[in-house]
Amino acid sequence: MALPQSRAFPRIFRDPNILHGEPVVVGTRVSVRAVVLALRYDGSIDEVVQHFPHVERPAIEEALAYYQAHRAEIDEYIRANQDDAD
Repeated sequence: MALPQSRAFPRIFRDPNILHGEPVVVGTRVSVRAVVLALRYDGSIDEVVQHFPHVERPAIEEALAYYQAHRAEIDEYIRANQDDAD
């Protein structure tokens, strides 16, 4: 397993073999991008937790905190994946 990206976000890590190095929740393939999009769609952290039942709430909260600290990077992942879908 890859190591966490930083001490500030120990539940978030990158591995070039998982989603091309996009930040994900440790032990899952759930990207920070996916958590952010789920929050936008579902509207609450409680709903996001239900959307990802295999991810503990603290990890969801940390993914959202990671987004706040790295908004431009994650927004670029969101844009790139939307462009791929179009």
